[in-house]
Amino acid sequence: MSYVEVAGRLLLVTVFGIALAGKVSSRSAWAAFEASLRDMDVVPVARLSAAARASAAAELAVIACLLIPGKIAGFAGFILAAGLLAVFTVAIALVVRRKRAVPCRCFGASAIPLSGRHLARNGALIAVALAGAVAVPATTGLPIPAAVLAGVVGAVAGMLVAAMDDLVALVRP
Repeated sequence: MSYVEVAGRLLLVTVFGIALAGKVSSRSAWAAFEASLRDMDVVPVARLSAAARASAAAELAVIACLLIPGKIAGFAGFILAAGLLAVFTVAIALVVRRKRAVPCRCFGASAIPLSGRHLARNGALIAVALAGAVAVPATTGLPIPAAVLAGVVGAVAGMLVAAMDDLVALVRP
Protein backbone atom coordinates (compact mmCIF):
# COMPACT_ATOMS: atom_id res chain seq x y z
CA MET A 1 0.00 0.00 0.00
CA SER A 2 1.13 3.53 -0.67
CA TYR A 3 0.78 6.50 1.66
CA VAL A 4 -1.90 7.94 -0.63
CA GLU A 5 -3.90 4.73 -0.61
CA VAL A 6 -3.74 4.23 3.16
CA ALA A 7 -4.50 7.85 4.01
CA GLY A 8 -7.27 7.97 1.40
CA ARG A 9 -8.85 4.77 2.66
CA LEU A 10 -8.92 5.98 6.25
CA LEU A 11 -10.06 9.49 5.33
CA LEU A 12 -12.99 8.18 3.31
CA VAL A 13 -13.88 5.45 5.82
CA THR A 14 -13.98 8.11 8.54
CA VAL A 15 -16.05 10.54 6.47
CA PHE A 16 -18.55 7.93 5.29
CA GLY A 17 -18.62 6.28 8.73
CA ILE A 18 -19.50 9.55 10.47
CA ALA A 19 -22.04 10.36 7.74
CA LEU A 20 -23.71 6.96 8.05
CA ALA A 21 -23.72 7.07 11.86
CA GLY A 22 -25.29 10.54 11.74
CA LYS A 23 -28.14 9.18 9.63
CA VAL A 24 -28.84 5.88 11.38
CA SER A 25 -28.08 6.74 15.00
CA SER A 26 -31.76 7.14 15.90
CA ARG A 27 -35.23 7.26 14.40
CA SER A 28 -35.23 11.04 14.70
CA ALA A 29 -31.87 11.30 12.90
CA TRP A 30 -33.21 9.12 10.08
CA ALA A 31 -36.41 11.18 9.89
CA ALA A 32 -34.34 14.40 9.73
CA PHE A 33 -32.24 12.91 6.92
CA GLU A 34 -35.35 11.95 4.96
CA ALA A 35 -36.82 15.42 5.61
CA SER A 36 -33.67 17.02 4.24
CA LEU A 37 -33.97 14.92 1.08
CA ARG A 38 -37.58 16.08 0.76
CA ASP A 39 -36.52 19.71 1.24
CA MET A 40 -33.76 19.34 -1.37
CA ASP A 41 -36.44 18.41 -3.91
CA VAL A 42 -34.06 16.32 -6.02
CA VAL A 43 -35.83 12.97 -5.61
CA PRO A 44 -39.52 12.32 -6.33
CA VAL A 45 -41.48 12.20 -3.07
CA ALA A 46 -42.64 8.66 -3.82
CA ARG A 47 -39.01 7.52 -3.91
CA LEU A 48 -37.62 9.45 -0.92
CA SER A 49 -37.56 6.49 1.43
CA ALA A 50 -35.89 4.27 -1.18
CA ALA A 51 -33.35 6.98 -2.01
CA ALA A 52 -32.51 7.41 1.67
CA ARG A 53 -32.00 3.67 2.12
CA ALA A 54 -29.93 3.47 -1.08
CA SER A 55 -27.73 6.34 0.15
CA ALA A 56 -27.10 4.60 3.48
CA ALA A 57 -26.44 1.25 1.78
CA ALA A 58 -23.99 2.84 -0.66
CA GLU A 59 -22.16 4.57 2.21
CA LEU A 60 -21.92 1.21 4.01
CA ALA A 61 -20.62 -0.43 0.81
CA VAL A 62 -17.90 2.24 0.48
CA ILE A 63 -16.82 1.63 4.07
CA ALA A 64 -16.79 -2.16 3.64
CA CYS A 65 -14.82 -2.07 0.39
CA LEU A 66 -12.23 0.33 1.77
CA LEU A 67 -11.75 -1.72 4.95
CA ILE A 68 -11.22 -4.98 3.07
CA PRO A 69 -7.52 -5.40 2.32
CA GLY A 70 -6.57 -5.95 -1.27
CA LYS A 71 -6.41 -4.16 -4.55
CA ILE A 72 -9.78 -5.16 -5.99
CA ALA A 73 -11.84 -4.17 -2.95
CA GLY A 74 -9.80 -1.00 -2.47
CA PHE A 75 -10.18 0.07 -6.07
CA ALA A 76 -13.93 -0.69 -5.97
CA GLY A 77 -14.27 1.30 -2.75
CA PHE A 78 -12.51 4.35 -4.15
CA ILE A 79 -14.53 4.27 -7.38
CA LEU A 80 -17.81 3.77 -5.49
CA ALA A 81 -16.87 6.66 -3.16
CA ALA A 82 -16.11 8.95 -6.10
CA GLY A 83 -19.38 8.03 -7.82
CA LEU A 84 -21.48 8.46 -4.69
CA LEU A 85 -19.83 11.79 -3.94
CA ALA A 86 -20.49 12.89 -7.51
CA VAL A 87 -24.20 12.11 -7.08
CA PHE A 88 -24.25 14.01 -3.77
CA THR A 89 -22.43 16.92 -5.42
CA VAL A 90 -24.96 17.16 -8.24
CA ALA A 91 -27.80 17.17 -5.69
CA ILE A 92 -26.10 19.90 -3.63
CA ALA A 93 -25.41 21.94 -6.77
CA LEU A 94 -29.11 21.80 -7.70
CA VAL A 95 -30.09 23.02 -4.22
CA VAL A 96 -27.50 25.82 -4.26
CA ARG A 97 -28.50 26.85 -7.77
CA ARG A 98 -32.14 27.11 -6.70
CA LYS A 99 -31.04 29.21 -3.69
CA ARG A 100 -32.88 26.96 -1.28
CA ALA A 101 -31.86 27.06 2.39
CA VAL A 102 -31.76 23.33 3.02
CA PRO A 103 -29.67 22.24 6.00
CA CYS A 104 -26.75 19.93 5.41
CA ARG A 105 -27.62 16.59 6.97
CA CYS A 106 -24.47 15.05 5.57
CA PHE A 107 -23.09 14.19 9.01
CA GLY A 108 -26.22 14.28 11.15
CA ALA A 109 -27.98 17.25 12.68
CA SER A 110 -26.92 20.61 11.29
CA ALA A 111 -28.68 23.89 10.70
CA ILE A 112 -26.05 25.10 8.21
CA PRO A 113 -27.62 25.40 4.74
CA LEU A 114 -25.97 23.68 1.79
CA SER A 115 -23.62 26.04 -0.04
CA GLY A 116 -20.63 26.30 -2.30
CA ARG A 117 -18.49 25.24 0.66
CA HIS A 118 -20.17 21.82 0.54
CA LEU A 119 -19.51 21.58 -3.18
CA ALA A 120 -15.83 22.37 -2.59
CA ARG A 121 -15.65 19.78 0.20
CA ASN A 122 -17.16 17.12 -2.05
CA GLY A 123 -14.84 18.10 -4.89
CA ALA A 124 -11.86 17.59 -2.58
CA LEU A 125 -13.24 14.23 -1.42
CA ILE A 126 -13.75 13.14 -5.04
CA ALA A 127 -10.11 14.07 -5.72
CA VAL A 128 -9.02 11.94 -2.74
CA ALA A 129 -11.12 9.02 -3.99
CA LEU A 130 -9.70 9.27 -7.51
CA ALA A 131 -6.12 9.62 -6.21
CA GLY A 132 -6.70 6.52 -4.10
CA ALA A 133 -8.06 4.59 -7.08
CA VAL A 134 -4.99 5.54 -9.10
CA ALA A 135 -2.67 4.61 -6.22
CA VAL A 136 -4.16 1.14 -5.64
CA PRO A 137 -2.69 -0.66 -8.68
CA ALA A 138 0.73 0.92 -8.18
CA THR A 139 1.07 0.10 -4.51
CA THR A 140 3.92 -1.68 -2.89
CA GLY A 141 4.50 -2.59 0.73
CA LEU A 142 4.85 0.15 3.33
CA PRO A 143 6.68 -0.27 6.60
CA ILE A 144 4.14 -0.70 9.42
CA PRO A 145 4.99 2.59 11.18
CA ALA A 146 4.59 4.52 7.92
CA ALA A 147 1.27 2.83 7.17
CA VAL A 148 0.00 3.60 10.68
CA LEU A 149 1.08 7.23 10.35
CA ALA A 150 -0.62 7.56 6.95
CA GLY A 151 -3.77 5.97 8.39
CA VAL A 152 -3.82 8.33 11.38
CA VAL A 153 -3.34 11.34 9.11
CA GLY A 154 -6.21 10.12 6.92
CA ALA A 155 -8.53 9.49 9.87
CA VAL A 156 -7.79 12.89 11.45
CA ALA A 157 -8.35 14.59 8.08
CA GLY A 158 -11.65 12.71 7.79
CA MET A 159 -12.75 13.96 11.21
CA LEU A 160 -11.85 17.52 10.21
CA VAL A 161 -13.86 17.18 7.00
CA ALA A 162 -16.86 15.87 8.93
CA ALA A 163 -16.58 18.78 11.40
CA MET A 164 -16.14 21.40 8.66
CA ASP A 165 -19.41 23.24 9.31
CA ASP A 166 -18.71 23.43 13.04
CA LEU A 167 -15.12 24.58 12.47
CA VAL A 168 -16.23 27.29 10.03
CA ALA A 169 -18.86 28.45 12.54
CA LEU A 170 -16.10 28.87 15.14
CA VAL A 171 -14.03 31.24 13.01
CA ARG A 172 -16.82 33.16 11.28
CA PRO A 173 -18.48 36.02 13.12
